Amino acid sequence: MTSRITVDQDSGTAPYEQLRAQISEQARSGALPVGYRLPTVRGFAEELGLAANTVAKAYRALEADGVIETRGRNGTFIAAAGDTADRNAAAAARDYAEHARRLGLSRARALELAEDAVRAVYPG
Repeated sequence: MTSRITVDQDSGTAPYEQLRAQISEQARSGALPVGYRLPTVRGFAEELGLAANTVAKAYRALEADGVIETRGRNGTFIAAAGDTADRNAAAAARDYAEHARRLGLSRARALELAEDAVRAVYPG
């Protein structure tokens, strides 16, 4: 199933980010179902022609985002990420709102800056 994941070496996007984004999207869409066991870091690196550190960096980011979970020697699996992603995003938004308030920004300015950040990340 992971054969649908490709890395474009000529892309302006870092290989680990391409890998992270594709696994995240496929987990979200169900193409990689909850409980699906991902290849080992070394195995996946060999399959994709990447350095093991590149795959490890993507796995660390995915684990921090709640998309995957590592179960020690049992391997790395797709987690039930929907709720986790929403909780993490809500917590980050709450942290931002509290920080903006401490900085003395108005509600309108805080929302404007947040909207600018979202537009920068989600162009189009």
